[in-house]
Amino acid sequence: MGTPEFAVPSLQALIATQNVVGVVTQPDRPAGRGRQLRPSPVKEVAIAAGIPVYQPKSLRKEETAVPLQEWQPDLIVVAAFGQILRAHVLDLPPLGCLNVHASLLPRWRGAAPIQYAIMAGDTETGVTLMKMDVGLDTGPTYVQQAIPIRPRETAASLHDRLADLGGQVLRTYLPDVISGRLPAIPQDDNAFTYAPMIQKDEGTLRWGKTAVELDRHIRAMTPWPGAYTTWKGVQLKILEAEPVLRDLPAGHPGEVVQRTSPNGQTSVLVLTVSGGLALQTVQLAGKRAIAVQDFVRGQPDFIGSKLGE
Repeated sequence: MGTPEFAVPSLQALIATQNVVGVVTQPDRPAGRGRQLRPSPVKEVAIAAGIPVYQPKSLRKEETAVPLQEWQPDLIVVAAFGQILRAHVLDLPPLGCLNVHASLLPRWRGAAPIQYAIMAGDTETGVTLMKMDVGLDTGPTYVQQAIPIRPRETAASLHDRLADLGGQVLRTYLPDVISGRLPAIPQDDNAFTYAPMIQKDEGTLRWGKTAVELDRHIRAMTPWPGAYTTWKGVQLKILEAEPVLRDLPAGHPGEVVQRTSPNGQTSVLVLTVSGGLALQTVQLAGKRAIAVQDFVRGQPDFIGSKLGE
């Protein structure tokens, strides 16, 4: 059971090592300029492998699980499926439901563990194989594998690394889960943190935060929903930036300034309550993404303006 790109390596690992009797994924969604119905990445892989696919709008009611009962699965593996599973699904397979979760539980339970790990400045994250229960990522864990979060990591790059890691962990440890050689260890409920689903307006940059916090925020919101502010009342996306903590010009949070470094290089900064954010790539609404130096050449009044007003 899975839907987006994150789940694809997990499904591919199962196809390579197990007998996959069926795939459950979200219904096809409109996408692109023509709003044509598009299958999920997981559905595309399943169809290519000749595996039956079931696409319920919801599994909330017991009758919606009838196709799953007909498949008679021993185990259900779940990776970013996108629906809450209730007891009539969780209790269906004899070995239960196994979740491939993109964090080191109990840290970052919830829908957006990748983004929140970056925003919090975590130095590592990983993948957890967890036996699902009726709570939200509260079940006991079988195994965890950690990886470092790189200094300039975005949610996009970390997503891809964790997706691949999820497939690797399944290949390595699923036989031990099935055989019972790996015990399920209860989580420490006193140590959990929560990562709720990201909403579109959470891309807004607030200059009352520090440069380090804003840098993390930009990287966590890449690729979606993107990090943005406003300039002259028009949305301005900040696609790439880096924090600068020393030798800053005077000014107020949100003010755009130029800074010349000791080696003579000029950069464009937005001041914050602590440090500055050196802009690298920006995109004005309706325009293409460009280097900030090119943007300033075309819009010289950008320097000295205040963003977010």
